[in-house]
Amino acid sequence: MFLALSVFVASCSKEDDYAPIDQPQDDPEALADIATILENSEQFPELFYGQDDLLKRGGKPAYKKPPTFFNLTLALIKTDLLSVVAKNRLTVLAPTDEAFQALFKQLGVRGIRDIPADQLKPILLYHVIQGKVFSSQLKNGFTRTLNGSAVEVKLGNGVMFNDATVLFANIRAINGVIHAIDKVLLPPSKSLVEIAAGNPAFSILVQAVQFAELDGVLATGGPFTVFAPTNDAFVALLGELGFASLDALIAALGKDGLTQVLLYHVVSDRVYSSDLPAGPLKVGTLQGGEFTINASTLKITDARNRVSGLVPSLLNIQANNGVIHVIDRVILP
Repeated sequence: MFLALSVFVASCSKEDDYAPIDQPQDDPEALADIATILENSEQFPELFYGQDDLLKRGGKPAYKKPPTFFNLTLALIKTDLLSVVAKNRLTVLAPTDEAFQALFKQLGVRGIRDIPADQLKPILLYHVIQGKVFSSQLKNGFTRTLNGSAVEVKLGNGVMFNDATVLFANIRAINGVIHAIDKVLLPPSKSLVEIAAGNPAFSILVQAVQFAELDGVLATGGPFTVFAPTNDAFVALLGELGFASLDALIAALGKDGLTQVLLYHVVSDRVYSSDLPAGPLKVGTLQGGEFTINASTLKITDARNRVSGLVPSLLNIQANNGVIHVIDRVILP
């Protein structure tokens, strides 16, 4: 499905795909597995306050005691994920108890017991990355989680995942790595269609998708990556092709013709801008044709040698079933 994008890593798109992931490899420097450390963090202060850190601070740790993860542990137990993080080779972005308290206040609930397990599970899987990923291995861009969606890594003054700051990095476990963070990450909740329908700049695209009866599959199928033309892009297309209105264009193309054009804007799987190589890359679409994308110039060249620009400020819009990149011109097969 994704051979044309061989540089990309296939993501885990179903929650049930989280186990078994990989057999853990023992870390001789680690004291316990991920689950045990989360349950008993206060018993492992040496994991949070390394010797180098203490020397820099004159023997005084930045915090009076290690962070606790009782709420995270309760959530993992409630969703039957505790054994998963104990037995598989993983990287866990672990929100502290203070982070969970902020979430409870935001949601208006008293604690983990008030959040249904089916709502908790996708949130927890959004905090888990396959394999061992230390901070030195991170790069700016998007890293896929076991939820299917990706977290954005931001490096600079410290490390951030989305809008959460890493408080303690590289806590070594026998079967992986823990990065303690100060906020619970919430995965994208809206579908591709819901995001487009909620933005007036895509009203023509939504109308076209509904006429072609693609709204169902784009709302519930996937994951997909959609290169979404704005209303201005469609208006420009009408002028380019000599049509007075969208209805006139649709009448000329017919449902099948319009479907081919729309599917030419859709790629299988989630493709983030940070996945793209610097140079040109031919990309296969659901329509069956290809276009060329160049990440260094943010340009797409379609099958008719027409050029469309990716809008820099509107890339990597995440949906629960894919990604949207906004483009300034309709591309044609």
